[in-house]
Amino acid sequence: MNDYIYILVCQTGTRIASILKFFTRKPYNHVSISCDCHLNEMYSFCRNNPRHPLPATFNREVIGKGTLGKFNNIPCEVYRIPVTYEQKKLFMKNLEHFKTNRQYYSYNCIGLGLMLFHIRYKRKNKFVCSQFVGHIMEKSGINLNIKKPVCLQTPEDFRHIESAELIYRGELNHFKDNDFLKYQTVNIIDHQGVYPYAK
Repeated sequence: MNDYIYILVCQTGTRIASILKFFTRKPYNHVSISCDCHLNEMYSFCRNNPRHPLPATFNREVIGKGTLGKFNNIPCEVYRIPVTYEQKKLFMKNLEHFKTNRQYYSYNCIGLGLMLFHIRYKRKNKFVCSQFVGHIMEKSGINLNIKKPVCLQTPEDFRHIESAELIYRGELNHFKDNDFLKYQTVNIIDHQGVYPYAK
C-alpha cells in the first residue's frame, strides 16, 4: 500500500530568514515535514519562542501559530513523496523518538554557518531544519536521491526530488483552502494497521 510524506518549504519574515535569503539567493530557507496532507502536524528544527531565534530545537509547527503566526505573507511550496506502508510506519516511529527525546536535541548553529561554505561537518544530536528532514527520511529508509550528505542538504534540495509531486504553491495561510485537500484521505497508522478517514 502506498502512502505519502509531506514536505513544506517556506520563507518566513524573520530577520534570520531574511539574512539566509540574502546569502543563499533561494526563494525558501525553511523546511518542515508532516505525515498529514492537511499539515495539521508539522515538525522541524526551529526557534522555541517566536520572538527570539534561540534557544531552538525540535518543535511542532502549526500554520497560523508561533513563528508561522507572526506573518501574513509566507510564500511556500508543499510536496508529497510516495512511500510504502513500512516506510511510513518507520518514519512515524522515528518521529516519535524525537518527540519523546526532545530535550537531547538542539539547533546546529555552527553547522548552519558551515553549510553556507559547503563544509561537511556532522554534529551529534544537532540539526538545522533541512538536516533534520534529510536525517529522518534517510533513517526511515526513504531514498530522496539528493546528491549531498545530510549535513549539507538545504531547503532548496527538497524542491528537486524526482519522486516528489508539487501539490501547492502560494501563501501558507491559504494552504487549507486549496482544492487539493477537498479530495484527500488521511491515513492514521497505529500498531494494528492503517485506518483511512475523510477530512
